[in-house]
Amino acid sequence: MASYGVDDPEFAVTQLAQTTMRSEVGKISLDTVFKEREQLNVNIVEAINKAAEPWGIKCMRYEIRDMHMPEKIQEAMQMQVEAERKKRAAILESEGLRESAINKAEGLKKAAILASEAREAEQINIARGEAEALRINAEAKAQAIERIATALNQKGGEGAASLSVAQQYVEAFQHLAKETNTVILPAGLSEPSSMVAQALTLYESIGKRQAKQISDIKSD
Repeated sequence: MASYGVDDPEFAVTQLAQTTMRSEVGKISLDTVFKEREQLNVNIVEAINKAAEPWGIKCMRYEIRDMHMPEKIQEAMQMQVEAERKKRAAILESEGLRESAINKAEGLKKAAILASEAREAEQINIARGEAEALRINAEAKAQAIERIATALNQKGGEGAASLSVAQQYVEAFQHLAKETNTVILPAGLSEPSSMVAQALTLYESIGKRQAKQISDIKSD
């Protein structure tokens, strides 16, 4: 007792080890008891050496070789493990559903964007086509007017233009007669000969008017 400060140092160390082990086990969760066995051994050695130092005793090594839990504690541990597994499974499932929803939403968003861009491109192409058609039509009309103007300035151009107008006048009535059963004629035209005479009169009238316009332009 004078050397160790305790009557039975072996018994005292044993009791201290058991008490320390219970204390250390109580600090961790049940599902980590078996995984933390090595750390438990280290913590128990440190606690024993700290308490047994006044006794002149030093613990070199401590090892938990096996653990036997009461049946109720084992059941509780098993329930805890199952609950943890279900929790993790639920988390994984929810994360999977969330990722699936995000992917689906992103897919719909991209599809909507692509559809919108396709409609926009189609409208642009249609507009460009219509604009190009208008441009070509306008250029064709401008070229036709330019040719007509050039022809009118040439010798005999006025007469040719007047004759063309009179010819179109007659063809218009012929076309109307083919399309319907009733032919509408201007006042005073009761027979085809009168129509031809009217066309020739129109031809002469247009020719005189054009000649006068050219004469006025030259006099200016």
